[in-house]
Amino acid sequence: MKSRFLSLDILRGITLAGMILVNTSGNGNFTYAPLLHAQWHGFTPTDLVFPTFLFMVGVAMRFSFKSFNYSLTPRVRSKIIKRTLMLFFINYLIFYFPFTDFSIEKMRFLNVLPRIALSYCAVSFITLSAPSTWLTRINVGILFTYWAIMAFFGDTNVPYELSTNAVLKLDLFLFGPDHLYHGNGIPFDPEGLLSTLPAISTCLLGYQASMYLEKQRAINKSPLANLLVYGLALIAIALIWDKVFPINKKLWTSSFVLLCAGIDFILIGLLSWWIETKERHFANTFFLVFGTNSILAYAISEVLAIQMGKIEMPEGNGVTDLGSWLYWHLFEPVFGKYNGSFAYAISFVLVCWSICYVFYRKKWFLKV
Repeated sequence: MKSRFLSLDILRGITLAGMILVNTSGNGNFTYAPLLHAQWHGFTPTDLVFPTFLFMVGVAMRFSFKSFNYSLTPRVRSKIIKRTLMLFFINYLIFYFPFTDFSIEKMRFLNVLPRIALSYCAVSFITLSAPSTWLTRINVGILFTYWAIMAFFGDTNVPYELSTNAVLKLDLFLFGPDHLYHGNGIPFDPEGLLSTLPAISTCLLGYQASMYLEKQRAINKSPLANLLVYGLALIAIALIWDKVFPINKKLWTSSFVLLCAGIDFILIGLLSWWIETKERHFANTFFLVFGTNSILAYAISEVLAIQMGKIEMPEGNGVTDLGSWLYWHLFEPVFGKYNGSFAYAISFVLVCWSICYVFYRKKWFLKV
């Protein structure tokens, strides 16, 4: 573990646990507000989960590229492309397994893992091709370019609304409504192709954070103070930018990128100080189970939730899915509606953790 930062694996584990928690509430109608995404503009703790995971992908890339000597050779290029395609394959396997009701006409092309795949691929080529001194300028260029595209191609006066934004327009043009997410009232994909551009910036900021941590370790200096300053500065810029380009997770706006990155800088600084400097180890193993096998943990949680939704249970004169049945017959009677929904989510996290713990003990890790 000394070749990398234990705190980074811990933060990835915390993020994975949070991702599973907010994705699997017992009943969406009785979920506490902080465990829900912002409906459109705005920010909740739940909105931080996915960008933090993507941020941590960028952090991990810095360590994995060390074995490549940070060089973009033909062999490395093949590995990057292979990993990118493998993430797409795992995504489709998760969401359409066991392919009994698969329909190419209704297939959603983009999702969480495809966004990670595209961001990983782009950041790989950027960081292995460009000098490290260019990375901040590249990041600034990405964020301002995205802002310009959104402002120019969105509808006049309302370029950032649900039905008038450039992300929706491009996805409808490329894929059509049947291949988009339908959970927002209209066909709209929160992991749209255009909004993957600023997601690349999120991943690249994680890579830069990892570079800074390496530099501080080399001179045996705690990174906490500077990371707190950087984090607060990014948050301040995000809040100012929010006035003209609103913080919005579903559009992954540039202000949203900086807000989340600022929070992540602070979290990394605090965890690095707590674990590496103070050598505290409370609950490390729990989060390492998720943090060292994050793709597997995500896959298990999604497959389990999807398959539970397909299992029919008798309910009155009809049927309901297994998850709803467990909520109404086990968790709600004991804990009440809102606490029952929260207890269901915690239980689901623990079930996924128990499965992953078996892999952790046997040192079986899914490496893409």
